[in-house]
Amino acid sequence: MSQIFDFLFGQYASYDTLDIVLELLASVFTIASVIYSKKNNVLVFPTGMICTAIFVYLLLKWGLLGDMMINAYYFIMSVYGWYIWTRTVDGTAVTPITTTSKKEHIISVGIFIAAAVFTYVVYITFDKISHWTSYIDMITTGIFFVGMWLMAKRKIENWIYWIIGDIITVPLYFYKGLTFSSILYFALTIIAVFGYLEWKKNLDKSLAVV
Repeated sequence: MSQIFDFLFGQYASYDTLDIVLELLASVFTIASVIYSKKNNVLVFPTGMICTAIFVYLLLKWGLLGDMMINAYYFIMSVYGWYIWTRTVDGTAVTPITTTSKKEHIISVGIFIAAAVFTYVVYITFDKISHWTSYIDMITTGIFFVGMWLMAKRKIENWIYWIIGDIITVPLYFYKGLTFSSILYFALTIIAVFGYLEWKKNLDKSLAVV
């Protein structure tokens, strides 16, 4: 049993206690944020801002620049999403759950490419490309950038990007030695699947009314 524990969590022996506590705290707020998103509740954004702020600090300290930029972007998009989700006209919400338009799909491709290229430039600039995981990091950065943008606009397809990105991130973080975060993303994958199904149900209801 101790060998399994050491295999999973041995890397934390060299971590500061504060960093371990912060990672766990950020994980709790991350799960809360995704659950609120699943429920189509605007609290997804304040809880998301807390967890992303913590992760920006930790990932910068650990030198994971791509992951850090993802979380910095999440924070900014959470502010934007909070506004979009709560925007009203004559007291009526004007941002319901919808599907992504052709134009938005094209913009999504642009965001993915721009985010991946930007991450590559950052890695090159700071001489951080020392392993194949850096290139995977660039891909997941692009995927998550698109997912967050679509979620802020309340597009149901955001869940597809989260699911794909989470599936890639689970083994990636485990390989990097971030066991807690790997477990977190495994849980997020499951929640994202149910999130898609719940949003799909809400979308079908709204279309039926129309």
